[in-house]
Amino acid sequence: MANHKSAEKRNRQSQVRRLRNRANRTQMRNAIKAVDAAILDGSQEDASTALGVAVPIIAKTASKGTIHKKNASRKVSRLTKRVNKMQASA
Repeated sequence: MANHKSAEKRNRQSQVRRLRNRANRTQMRNAIKAVDAAILDGSQEDASTALGVAVPIIAKTASKGTIHKKNASRKVSRLTKRVNKMQASA
């Protein structure tokens, strides 16, 4: 446990940030799972709609510092590639 006043405050701040980051990351992962589910179902329209919802959520997660911006870019790229591949094959 923290013994100094400043260390106690830092601990409180860390806990709040951890919960905020966790919520952001969970929201992002759920959006990605929705895209994956739509791809597995083979529904092109649902997949493109879910991708349109997921991309801003991933970007927001990166802008808040929860994930790195290149990590977000890679996630968006890979999801987009999968959706486009599905649409091209149909």
